[in-house]
Amino acid sequence: MIALESISNRLGIAEPWVENGGVHWMNPGSRSVRDLAAAMSAVEARFVTITAYQLPANEGFRLEYHWDLNGRLLGFPFQIAGYTIESIVDLCEAADWIEREVHEGFAIEFTDRTYEPLLLRPGDKPGVNLREDLSVAVSASGQTGQKEVAK
Repeated sequence: MIALESISNRLGIAEPWVENGGVHWMNPGSRSVRDLAAAMSAVEARFVTITAYQLPANEGFRLEYHWDLNGRLLGFPFQIAGYTIESIVDLCEAADWIEREVHEGFAIEFTDRTYEPLLLRPGDKPGVNLREDLSVAVSASGQTGQKEVAK
C-alpha cells in the first residue's frame, strides 16, 4: 500500500493530510492540476470525479478533484478566480466526461481540449444550467435588498 506521504513528497508539499468525512484531503498549494494528475498516475491512483461549485460574492469556483488509491478516497481542492483551469484529459481519459459536464454547467473552460456540441441543451451557451451571476437588487426606495440570481 502506498503511503499518503509519498504523494506529498512527489508534489513537494509539506502540509499534512486531513481526514474529513471519509476523504483524505491535501491542499495542493501552488501545484497545478496537471502536476497532481501526473503524480496520481505515477502511484496508479484511479480518477473518480470532479466536484464543482461556485463560491459566493464573485470569489470564483472551487473544483475538488477526487482520486481512489487502494480504497482510500483522496481529495484535492483547487480554487479558480476566473473561468479557466487546465484540462487533464490527455493525462487521464476518465476525466473527459466530468470536464465536459463542468464546462456545460458552469462555463468553466478546460484549456487545451475541444468540446463536442452541448449535451444537455444543444444550441445553448455553457453555464446556463448552474452558474449564477449575482447582482445586488435595489428597491424602488433605493434600499439595497436581497441578491437577485440571473441565470
